Amino acid sequence: MKKTLLAVFYLVAAVVVGALLADIARGVPFLAWLAYGQSIGLPVETPMVLDLSVVRLCFGLEVGVTVAHILCLVGAFIGYRYTLRALDRGSRARQREEREKTDDGI
Repeated sequence: MKKTLLAVFYLVAAVVVGALLADIARGVPFLAWLAYGQSIGLPVETPMVLDLSVVRLCFGLEVGVTVAHILCLVGAFIGYRYTLRALDRGSRARQREEREKTDDGI
């Protein structure tokens, strides 16, 4: 559970920071390449409509991906792996200390 929450945190943080970076870089000429990207999906402006005369359903999902998003996601993945290794080392050290305590108590 802890690893899943950590992964979701890193993923959301990377998307938010990537969007912020792309928005800031859009105005700077030598960083404009970070804001380059494409949108994928069903456009939100013209959604797919299912009209059943009683109920009208509109479907639209669009995901925008920029270079800044990709770089931040790669950084988040590396940070996540580093954090997992650090957590694993910490849990091994705690287990070793507990074994030493039980060995001394016997």
